[in-house]
Amino acid sequence: MLLSMQRSLSAIQPTGVVHIGNYIGAISQFVKLQDETEAFYFLVDYHAMTVPFDPKELNKNLLQVAATYLAAGVDPTKATIFQQSQVSEHTELAWILACLTKMGEAERMTQFKDKASKHAERASVGLFTYPMLMAADILLYDTNIVPIGDDQKQHVELARDLAERFNKMYGETFVVPQPMIKKTGARIMALDDPMKKMSKSSVSPKGYIALSDDDKTIAKKIRSAQTDSVGTVGYDPNHRPGISNLVTICSEITGSSPAQIIKEFEGKGYKEFKEVLAQVLIEFIAPIRTHQAELLADKGELVSILNNGSARAREVAEKKMKQVRSALGIKL
Repeated sequence: MLLSMQRSLSAIQPTGVVHIGNYIGAISQFVKLQDETEAFYFLVDYHAMTVPFDPKELNKNLLQVAATYLAAGVDPTKATIFQQSQVSEHTELAWILACLTKMGEAERMTQFKDKASKHAERASVGLFTYPMLMAADILLYDTNIVPIGDDQKQHVELARDLAERFNKMYGETFVVPQPMIKKTGARIMALDDPMKKMSKSSVSPKGYIALSDDDKTIAKKIRSAQTDSVGTVGYDPNHRPGISNLVTICSEITGSSPAQIIKEFEGKGYKEFKEVLAQVLIEFIAPIRTHQAELLADKGELVSILNNGSARAREVAEKKMKQVRSALGIKL
């Protein structure tokens, strides 16, 4: 069933490298939803500031992620692709929502607790309050559907709570969004530690397959990917997370079910499976990598796409903020 009358919105933070887990868990949904909804996809550069950052690196990553969106199939003629910091209404609404958020709600945010516990002395106020900014990102656009990984569900739930609270206190203003989480592939794990999620900010590049990795690097990373001592291809995420993670990646890219993959490799070992998986990923990533490089060679086109998308996003955001100010009684 088409969702053409609905609006979807999601984003990727311009930090680290975009990897195959990002594609499977998020970008693949972006590509699908741009044909089914009015889609808004953006670069959350303000979110990237919650931890220490290098301005030059952030600028570079903004263009890198934008190029990856396009190379992976997001079409600027179908979706609005924009830069968060070009739409000032995001931070304006974030302040209003922060004033509606209870301390206990903010303190319960799992990602804040995890990051703050590792670097308590360096944890910023921005790290504590960024879920309110994320809620503002979502609510500004009357978003119906938020395609996310399962680790972001708590943040969408906060956005839902704040929308309902605002509507109850000040009148119907916001659409209450729904998270969209893939049934399979929502959480791709690290190749070198299948108990941890594949991360863009991983210290070791062995843990992920970047969408910019060359063929030899892809093959090497898959060969060294952690499995187990059983030796046969199987699918049991709870007891055999390593090989199950590789089967999931293969399934998501080829469209074959885990059961079909296990049957195909019956009687064969990890070496044969890894060789096939490496080739599958090489063939999938090569055109994305090539297109990405072409886009980055002409940065003017990328900047133009982001500027045009940001202008469109501002139109929508300005309209919503007028409604918010009116509801709050601050529009004179």
